[in-house]
Amino acid sequence: MAIIGGGPAGLTAAYCLQKHGSSHPIVLEESSQVGGIARTEVYKGYRFDIGGHRFFTKVKPVEKLWKEVLPNDFLRRPRMSRIYYRGKYFAYPLKMFNALNNMGIYESARIMLSYLKWKVRPHVEEENFEQWVTNRFGGRLFWHFFKAYTEKVWGIPCTSIRADWAAQRIQNLSLRKAVWNAISGSNDTASLIGAFDYPRLGPGMMWETFRDRVEEKGGEVRMNSRATRIYRDDHHVTAMEVTPNEEGAKPYRLEADQFISSMPISELILAMDPPAPAEVQVAARTLRYRDFLIVTLILKGEDLFPDNWIYVHSPEVEVGRIQNFRSWSEEMIPEPNRSSIGMEYFVNDTDTMWKTDNAVLIKQAAAELEHLGLAKASDVVDGTVIRQPKAYPVYDGDYQDALAIIRDWLGNFDNLQVVGRNGMHRYNNQDHSMLTAMLAVDNIYGAKNDLWAVNVERSYHEEFEIASDRDKAAEAAPAESNRPAQFAAA
Repeated sequence: MAIIGGGPAGLTAAYCLQKHGSSHPIVLEESSQVGGIARTEVYKGYRFDIGGHRFFTKVKPVEKLWKEVLPNDFLRRPRMSRIYYRGKYFAYPLKMFNALNNMGIYESARIMLSYLKWKVRPHVEEENFEQWVTNRFGGRLFWHFFKAYTEKVWGIPCTSIRADWAAQRIQNLSLRKAVWNAISGSNDTASLIGAFDYPRLGPGMMWETFRDRVEEKGGEVRMNSRATRIYRDDHHVTAMEVTPNEEGAKPYRLEADQFISSMPISELILAMDPPAPAEVQVAARTLRYRDFLIVTLILKGEDLFPDNWIYVHSPEVEVGRIQNFRSWSEEMIPEPNRSSIGMEYFVNDTDTMWKTDNAVLIKQAAAELEHLGLAKASDVVDGTVIRQPKAYPVYDGDYQDALAIIRDWLGNFDNLQVVGRNGMHRYNNQDHSMLTAMLAVDNIYGAKNDLWAVNVERSYHEEFEIASDRDKAAEAAPAESNRPAQFAAA
């Protein structure tokens, strides 16, 4: 059995195949590290997370798997995050007196009046992000806390982002619930969790252990190995062409009876041989992605600020989110009296910033950190830059129709399943990516699970079960992972 992608979905598929009795699953990973966007990078002993991954889930089979693979290496971390807006830091989740003090009584009253207005006269249709958020939070709060940051993240107007992205990511949070949480101290919304688990050496520790377990049981995880062609006989995959990312290495053919793919679904379609139908290829080329880069700064000083991360709405800086890796785990920092700060930028790979020299980016990030009042640029002693292509599938106005065409065509294959975030062009968290892989493995052994039912909007309004033929159920309920929008990510 062949699996494309060594991220959470691909490695989970391999691990679960072995639990079913398959002794030799083969995982192909095009990079030199496992974990995908959930990996942990290392620079001079400093470890850092690509985007921030909290281990919190209501999907019980996934939680059980986490603890099974990494039983003794989780830290329980308090969650702290803030929003930087108009030169002030707002506690997030909302704290009533902090918000009132920062916004002022007058503006706070306008926010509440706007909320009531849109409750009485909401948008009749909710086709885009702006309409969806305004109906639930009011136009004033949308303008303050959603518009600028969301457009910084996605690089397109809020009116061009589909409403189903908001429904999926912001979940069942409302202004009324946020205010009640602030007053009462209660917290029943997953996007506002107060504590979470985190591997002591970063999320990559989980996926490196998954890889080791798979290999110990006779499986293979082939690094620097890219699936460049998918050979098919009508709707049956017969083999793949694998191209090693090594000088002098030649492509080779890999045959298998079952295939699971977590590579970007657009690339999967365009790699088909013979080619997919013309309309399916057009649909694949329609799908868009948002790229991401993180500038990691090493600074003098140990306790710069206590947050796990800070969301930056300020338009005069380009950084979108800031991580403090010591707040995730002290073991991420190898030296005393040093801090490691991740400055996150949401970009496209065609942007100037993506192509900018690392030294220039480090200097810019240091200057922005000082502008935000978090540290002095002169305290930066070192740094590095990681670029992550195709970090986020874009939910623009064209993606639904394009994805429907692709899903319809792929649905006819008898031995190919797509899983994971980019594999399904779905903004899945790592637990939902894992769940799609677990259910895909069940399907190989006779189940009839609909992988596309995982993490749909109704999963945030009610807990429901997706049962496999092994009588194992998974609650497709919200979790925390790598989310760029603050109300969805914090």
